Amino acid sequence: MNAAQLAFFRQRLLNERAELAAHLREVKTSIASHERDSDEADQASFEEELRLALRQADRESRLITNIDAALKRIESGDYGYCEETGEPIGLQRLLFRPTAKLSIEAKERQERKEHHFRKARGE
Repeated sequence: MNAAQLAFFRQRLLNERAELAAHLREVKTSIASHERDSDEADQASFEEELRLALRQADRESRLITNIDAALKRIESGDYGYCEETGEPIGLQRLLFRPTAKLSIEAKERQERKEHHFRKARGE
């Protein structure tokens, strides 16, 4: 991958990280500013919205961690290479998922293996 491509992905990751961090701040502010409703239906509705917001925030927090790892791989020169095979991941896959650590083939193998283990355990 050339320097311009690495700069493109670095900026894309930084932008996505900033957007996620801003959204997480909004969620925290929203939670902190909520006053308890005396109406049970309103409180139940808020609690359901809160549960969904916290689930989304958890996913976004994990994505920030993955973005940070991808940025470190850019800095170390490992970005764009499969952690399993060492082969290039491919620009199309990175455009779709810039945090990818595995090539499509390696990811498919991993998913087949996970599916096999789940099936063997009876899940």
